[in-house]
Amino acid sequence: MTDATEVARPSSAAGRYLQRAAEVVAAIIEHEHASIAAAGALCADAIARGGLIHAFGTGHSHMVAEELFYRAGGLAAVHPVFDERLMLHVSATGSTQHERTAAVGDEIVARLSIRPTDVILLASNSGGNAVVDAVAAHAVAVGAPVIALVSRAHVTANGRDVTPPLLALATVVIDNHGIAGDAAVELEGVPQRIGPTSTIAAAAIVNAIAVDVVERLMARGIDVPVFASSNAPGGDRHNETVLAAYRDRIPPL
Repeated sequence: MTDATEVARPSSAAGRYLQRAAEVVAAIIEHEHASIAAAGALCADAIARGGLIHAFGTGHSHMVAEELFYRAGGLAAVHPVFDERLMLHVSATGSTQHERTAAVGDEIVARLSIRPTDVILLASNSGGNAVVDAVAAHAVAVGAPVIALVSRAHVTANGRDVTPPLLALATVVIDNHGIAGDAAVELEGVPQRIGPTSTIAAAAIVNAIAVDVVERLMARGIDVPVFASSNAPGGDRHNETVLAAYRDRIPPL
């Protein structure tokens, strides 16, 4: 039987991964504070004027939208933009092809009800693809600010000689401080690195933005609808009041 302390020891592969993940979060704290604050200000302004925070990503980045949506301690004014073709449970390899298809982006844009009063958060570790770029361009066209969550190291490693559309269109860019290729741990005899950090980083970033939003709005005397745990006493009753204000505006509710 393996002692649990062996798994967590930094000299083990698992321990090195956890140490690397902690370093990524530490880098975000040190270097992305201003960008997170800027994103929080945009989102707070959107909610203050009755707008929504839209959140979108393809592949594993779609989890960023899920992380923000309908959870205990989370903002109610969040609209996750889901498309099963771009997730993994229908066809993992198919999702990669679809995210590179401009026509799919056009279809999403056609049904995306985003207004100038809203803001959209777009997550793409690589710095964008055809679908994400189309959504970013649409948001800018209607006058909604864009918050981009990317790995700058990955963007640079892609060898682009021009700024990617997502970064060029974004009002705020937040670096997740992952390395190119995302996976961060090397093991002897294994040709590929293992242990991606982008999801941990993204979850920390978007929740930090949400907390910042609540603090800003409370300072302005604006009550912020936040979900409680449905499994806590009074949670269902509280959430029903919150849901009533957003059900007709956020279809997944």
